[in-house]
Amino acid sequence: MIESRVEWEWRGQTIEVGRETRGRGPAVLMLPALSSISTRAEMRPLADALADTATTTSIDWPGFGNLPRPPVTWEPEAYRAFLAFVLKTVGTPFATIAAGHAAGYLIAHAAAHPGSAGR
Repeated sequence: MIESRVEWEWRGQTIEVGRETRGRGPAVLMLPALSSISTRAEMRPLADALADTATTTSIDWPGFGNLPRPPVTWEPEAYRAFLAFVLKTVGTPFATIAAGHAAGYLIAHAAAHPGSAGR
């Protein structure tokens, strides 16, 4: 497993979010739920199960996870912009797995940008 941080710019602020990559094979992006108790760690059991056949990248949403939360007014547009940034940074994955409300953001993005999130 490789842990790292991603820096994302939103309205003049640099925001760091946690990221974990593991495995080998086609890229699978894993997005945890948007919840005060959700982090990329909730994706670890599935990432471990896929590690022999896929390269998984689990990433926290800004304002969530275990890194400091900057004083930003979080709104849907921020999460839409962050998801677009992640898909551009990670590159088009073979597949994307999204939990909870993250699935809604992913479906909306994929509808507007066909093929951008893989399967």
